[in-house]
Amino acid sequence: MLLRHPAIPSIIRLSLVIPITLCLLLTWGAQGQSLKFAWLSDTHIGSGMADEDLRISVRDINGQKGLDFVILSGDVTEYGSWEQLRRAREILNGLAIPFHVLPGNHDTKWSESGGTDFPKVFGSDRFMFEQGGIRFLGLHQGPLMKMGDGHWAPQDVAWLEEQLGAIPTGQPVIFVTHYPIDAGIANWWVVSDRLKRVNIQAALCGHGHANQKLLFEGIPGVMGRSNLRTRQHLQGYNVVEISGDRMTFSERIPGVETKAPWHTVKLARHDFAKETVEYPRPDFTINQRHPEVGPAWTFDTGNTIASSPAIAGNLAIVGDASGSIRALDLRSGRETWKIRTGGPIVSTPAVSGGLVVFGSTDGTIRALKADSGQEVWCVPTLRPVVASPAIEKGVVYIGSSDGIFRALDLKTGTSRWEFPGVRGFVETRPLIFKNRVIFGAWGQRLYALETKTGELAWTWRGDKGGDLFSPAACWPVGAHDKVFVAAPDRMLTAIDIHSGKQVWRTAEPAVRETIGLSTDSSRIYVRDMNNFFRSYSTTAKTPVKVWETDAGFGYDINSAMMIEKQGVVFYGTKNDVLYALESTTGRILWAHKFGTGIMNTVLPLSRSEVLVTDFDGKIGLIRAAKRK
Repeated sequence: MLLRHPAIPSIIRLSLVIPITLCLLLTWGAQGQSLKFAWLSDTHIGSGMADEDLRISVRDINGQKGLDFVILSGDVTEYGSWEQLRRAREILNGLAIPFHVLPGNHDTKWSESGGTDFPKVFGSDRFMFEQGGIRFLGLHQGPLMKMGDGHWAPQDVAWLEEQLGAIPTGQPVIFVTHYPIDAGIANWWVVSDRLKRVNIQAALCGHGHANQKLLFEGIPGVMGRSNLRTRQHLQGYNVVEISGDRMTFSERIPGVETKAPWHTVKLARHDFAKETVEYPRPDFTINQRHPEVGPAWTFDTGNTIASSPAIAGNLAIVGDASGSIRALDLRSGRETWKIRTGGPIVSTPAVSGGLVVFGSTDGTIRALKADSGQEVWCVPTLRPVVASPAIEKGVVYIGSSDGIFRALDLKTGTSRWEFPGVRGFVETRPLIFKNRVIFGAWGQRLYALETKTGELAWTWRGDKGGDLFSPAACWPVGAHDKVFVAAPDRMLTAIDIHSGKQVWRTAEPAVRETIGLSTDSSRIYVRDMNNFFRSYSTTAKTPVKVWETDAGFGYDINSAMMIEKQGVVFYGTKNDVLYALESTTGRILWAHKFGTGIMNTVLPLSRSEVLVTDFDGKIGLIRAAKRK
């Protein structure tokens, strides 16, 4: 109702009928309010001169007048380790103004804690705050422990929904993330579509290490430079100023100058409801080519799944990012039991003797009764466990993030032996082969320990330096006295199991971590990084290719393994496409796109039924019917 009391000035009467959206925008400019903040990104603490670069920027920010707060948009550290995160926090604590921090892919992909250390150190891995009438929202997209595209975690999307729903109609919103909001995020539209429902002004991102003007399906986007110095540029950051109806971005070189604005975003209400442009979305047409293949059932956990399932009788056992591990009936997908640990589970369970064994990021290794979920034993560790166990002859073999590899009694959890000399953290599932346990770690080394005593037999490392090239994510395979690994250095390597000496090594297939073994041990399978599946002989003294198949999947770096069952090889891509290949020829039998997130290593039940999990938080049984 319009108030017309004569004592009310006309300008006030007018303001009462202005829509709240316009009112908020006018409040920014008409009353002369302004907002200024420092925007850091990609600090990569732990690499090169990164620590000193950040210290220099912190001192410089403290010397600037009029700054209200600081935002750091991801890749805070190089490896996401506790030490690097703690050091980053220590440096940032030197700021005289508030700061808000997000993780990036470097903080989550190579995380010894499965991403759990970041919120412990910084209080949260997402943020929401209000300043000058503007709502700032920060959310990252991993990916968690896997190579592949970024991915909005279902639990984070639920949080974002809640935050957006609480924003007053028309309040200006600035969104901060690490990746650009494009196809580099597997489910990019999940967030961009939601942002279009509010008064989104801009989306800020890092990741590309350079200042760039961007546009995310109509949403103004801005990429900020890395804080790191390079051969061509000094360290630096951006100063962002909001004044009137403008948001300007100026590069600041600490101790030298603030450059003239390199970009300006005009602040206005974007009416996305009237948008007529149709933006591309993930393509599921591959399923039309194979209509005989589809899910027999699916189960949505609502939380990221970064590990593979296990089978216990007629039950599928799966852990997720909520810390839950659950059992589903294999035929119906119905949940039969669930327990919750104190931290996300990224460990793939192992099953033996009626027990399910797995690690948790709460710093435990646990055994549960497979039929009921009842805990049988729990072994504490000094750090989170992101590794997966292997069980043989009543012994559980499992690595951890505390530098210790353990052999535990399956029935009681008591220690058989410990090997405390692991450099870097373990995330792989070990190979038990020729009375030795073989595993890699993110410290450049592949280890071989005696299964009975835990004594070190040998270590192997590739010829490319740097922890990021470690043979640590692949599950090693063994055949004919050789251990085979594929590593991020894009090399496929065969190693003598007895001596640890290199038998052969090749870069012909540009591999990255994905590997598998045929059921008759005559072939290994690999996926290269562009389109091809290949098979190599395990008996030859040199790399002898058996077959290759151009599957046309494009660029793929998912660290999922290839698994054979009854003459069919299965593999799930970073874009959630499950391939089935004839094991002896590589001929594609069928393919099915399950969703959009990274597909973890699959578990085939037969040549026509495959249990799958993915980053979308879904568990499914994919079934291929016989063609008529």
